[in-house]
Amino acid sequence: MALLRTKEIRSLDEKARAEKLKELRSELMHERGVAAMGGAPPSPGKIRAIRRNVARILTIMREEEIAKEKVRPAKPKPEKAP
Repeated sequence: MALLRTKEIRSLDEKARAEKLKELRSELMHERGVAAMGGAPPSPGKIRAIRRNVARILTIMREEEIAKEKVRPAKPKPEKAP
């Protein structure tokens, strides 16, 4: 599992990013299961690295969601009748 850079994540389209997130979450679940069973992880920092990658993806997804909201015009609020 390689460390994902922000540039790499931003270059992915929405579908690929969601698929990568799903893949990372399943890998994290597997690694946590191995750790819970008392098995020695092959790489001690792997769980932390996976968690950081998941956080990076979620952060970028949220940033893009906010950017889309700013582009959309706000709905005008109806004025109250006197």
